[in-house]
Amino acid sequence: MSKEKVYRLLRSAGASYVSGQELSRTLGISRAAVWKAIDSLRRDGYTVDARTGLGYRLAAAPDVMAEREIRNYFPPGLYCPDLRCLEEVDSTNSYLKREALSGAPHGTVAVANSQTAGRGRMTRSFQSPPGKGVYLSILLRPQLPPGELLGVTGMTAVAVCAAVEKAAGVRPQIKWTNDLVMNGRKLCGILTEMAVESESGLTQFLVIGAGVNVSHTVEDFGPEVSEMATSLAQEGYSVSRPALAAAMIEEFFRLGEALGGDLGPWVDAYRRDCVTLGRPVRLLWADGQTQAEALDIDSQFGLTVRMPDGEVKVVRTGEVSVRGMYGYVE
Repeated sequence: MSKEKVYRLLRSAGASYVSGQELSRTLGISRAAVWKAIDSLRRDGYTVDARTGLGYRLAAAPDVMAEREIRNYFPPGLYCPDLRCLEEVDSTNSYLKREALSGAPHGTVAVANSQTAGRGRMTRSFQSPPGKGVYLSILLRPQLPPGELLGVTGMTAVAVCAAVEKAAGVRPQIKWTNDLVMNGRKLCGILTEMAVESESGLTQFLVIGAGVNVSHTVEDFGPEVSEMATSLAQEGYSVSRPALAAAMIEEFFRLGEALGGDLGPWVDAYRRDCVTLGRPVRLLWADGQTQAEALDIDSQFGLTVRMPDGEVKVVRTGEVSVRGMYGYVE
């Protein structure tokens, strides 16, 4: 497509101008086709400067979840053969689960500008307004039994922390099990889901999804979550959504390569980032709640706690509230 070819040439030229004649000659298209491509890029939200005697220069790009923009931020060597950028979807996780059943390959990535039914843990909804966040999932097909994937949710939290640090220059903290937080408020939600083959007992597919709040304002969250949620913009960080999406894709592929191997470095990183440790917590189950003290993270990302009677145990399921966060203050 002429527009994509013109875009790539202008992008590669950086701050330099490229003449219409050079674009025409290099791409083997007419000057009229060059002008139409430039006009189309402008209608897509790109700022293309034109100067007589110099040509065209890509001055600014829109903050859009477009494949061309995300791939522009890929580091050398990152191979992502199937990147699907969706304007709107019910949920990137739900979308990839459907695509997995239809044969979508390992490494398929879905990025959405908005979600109409974003999901979190325990059937909670995740607010995903258009143009505000990065809502991204990856489909992996590890040939591993589910027991070797118990740490994937913790690994995902570490991966997204690293991606945010690359794109924004600030590293969030992790509230066990998988909430990313800044200044005590939730920045990101994570959801990991898998399907298992009944005959082999191996994982049929694994879908890892994360939604990061980038430019949300208080009004974007609504009154029910505005007191516990935040965004990078609210914390004072201006971030390119395509750049963050690219960093997340890079870290998710790194996570995929680590599955089934030594989780020690991932656990160490999680432990360093975990804001839950050393604090009073409240353990919530369907049949009640218990106060405890958070002590450590074990080798499978379980939370080691000391109970009121002094017993030390590992928590792997349920909800954990941290005193001073999300309204838990007593």
